[in-house]
Amino acid sequence: MDLVKAIIIAIIEGLTEYLPISSTAHMGFTASLMGLEETEFLKMFQVSIQFGAILAVVVAYWKKFFDFSNLQFYYKLAVAVMPALVLGFFLDDAIEAVLGNQIAISTVLVLGGVVLLFADSWFRNPVIHNEKGLTIKKAVTIGFWQCLAMMPGTSRSAASIIGGMTQGLSRKAAAEFSFFLAVPTMLAVTVYSVFVKTWGKDTAMPRKGYEMIMESQDHILVFAVGNIVAFIVALIAIKSFISLLNRYGFRPWGWYRIFVGVALLIYFYYFK
Repeated sequence: MDLVKAIIIAIIEGLTEYLPISSTAHMGFTASLMGLEETEFLKMFQVSIQFGAILAVVVAYWKKFFDFSNLQFYYKLAVAVMPALVLGFFLDDAIEAVLGNQIAISTVLVLGGVVLLFADSWFRNPVIHNEKGLTIKKAVTIGFWQCLAMMPGTSRSAASIIGGMTQGLSRKAAAEFSFFLAVPTMLAVTVYSVFVKTWGKDTAMPRKGYEMIMESQDHILVFAVGNIVAFIVALIAIKSFISLLNRYGFRPWGWYRIFVGVALLIYFYYFK
């Protein structure tokens, strides 16, 4: 993977990580359309550049993340992330097996789009308009909703936002808590993929993520630039999404998912 293609994938990650359209699906489709071989480094890169997107949330909401007088905020994030950490650990191999199945991911993209078409009409009367009104029980419930995104193509953002709205949060409050929850969730995923997970366990050369990064100057450059690009693009996308969500709701994203999903189903079924 050359630097230009890595930058393109990082732009896709930054644009889609916090939108309800599945960054995993879009990165996978992009890599496939560019003709990239599905190597262990590519799979690790697509997971690890989420670190840049994590930093974008921290910077965008730095007052929230560094308000140490509000310990309840950190406690809510801690309990909300636990379901994903536990289930993600046990389902890691199953999740990785689906990552290369573009037909399955495209199908999930379409089905998720159908759900988004009706999401606004299902939750018309929110009673919670900021994170302070969120109870611990509701935070844990949102954490379980987030676990639906373990199926590639679902969208972590969509699952956690809709999960928040089922608990009475407004669209804006649900989106912001989804952003906050992304930080411990994706930080754990990134650390696991780079330092803990052994990639290519069934190959002749199994390696840790950091070993693949450090094996060449090109890999170090691709990893560093990918995270920087993902950070910059995600920082722009976060604020834009809140504004668009308040103005138009979920329907445009639902139609987008359906259109792209159907187009990709046709492409991967008939032309790949």
